[in-house]
Amino acid sequence: MRLAAALLLAALALPAGAQDKTLKFVLGYPPGASSDLLTRLLADKMRPALGMHTIVENRTGAAGIVGTESVKNSPPDGTTLLLTPLAPMVAFPHSHGAAIRYDPFRDFEPVAHLTDFQIALVVNAELPARTLAEYVALVKKDPKAGDYASAAAGSLPHYLGVMFAKAAGLNMTHVPYRGTAPALQALVGGEVKAAMFVLADALTTVRSGRARLLAVAGAKRASMAPDVPTFKELGYDLEASAWYALFAPAGTPKALVDRYAKAAIDAIHSPDMKEKLEQMGLEPTGYGPAELAKILRSDYDKWGPVIKASGFKP
Repeated sequence: MRLAAALLLAALALPAGAQDKTLKFVLGYPPGASSDLLTRLLADKMRPALGMHTIVENRTGAAGIVGTESVKNSPPDGTTLLLTPLAPMVAFPHSHGAAIRYDPFRDFEPVAHLTDFQIALVVNAELPARTLAEYVALVKKDPKAGDYASAAAGSLPHYLGVMFAKAAGLNMTHVPYRGTAPALQALVGGEVKAAMFVLADALTTVRSGRARLLAVAGAKRASMAPDVPTFKELGYDLEASAWYALFAPAGTPKALVDRYAKAAIDAIHSPDMKEKLEQMGLEPTGYGPAELAKILRSDYDKWGPVIKASGFKP
């Protein structure tokens, strides 16, 4: 009986011990955007599965580079994860050169691919262009209408704007802002007439009638905006899908990586989480470390030539 009691007490003590540990999710972007909501939803969903406290830390600066570097420099003890979009891991190593003090392949362990998301061309609702063809015609008459905003210089939406301008034969000027919220405010307020945004970040503004979607850059139409055509449908050979994923510092034990991957994938596949993500304009995926590693390499090789051809200098 004493042995049984001792074993019971030990079993009851395990969750309490696990709860003493805290898993920190680092996001290199400020609160308010879809990336922040995704991170908080995921942290909450993984908490009971892991039996650990979870917190979210917004380490902002340099379009996500500051947060990414902070995770690279974190101890590989399983207490820190990076939630990041594609750009810091795929685009910035090409565009920022020696200013990037991390290597996406050497300094991180892939954990889980979480969602795909689309990028869209959005215009001010008062702009007299209801279709992409009308917008192209307008910019050819008035190049000032071709000034377009994005949430950061060197981001994927920035490069998509460069690619679209070249494909359409337009003279468009990129106007970078310090984050999604100020870029949206600039669009709605008329500082700029157009913007390239992550679709999920623009949906609320579009649904309120203050902005209009003209095209999305995915291989197919977005489920949250089924009436909006793709660039390819409209005759432009443009396709740019992006993603959010989890990474750990290099050297994090494989057992921990696999444990976090399973918890994250289970969370992404849960019906309530899937519904919330789709409402945000995100497309749930839920791929493990090996698949994420392949996607990272493929996109790194794909975007390198595009970024170099853009001539962008940070």
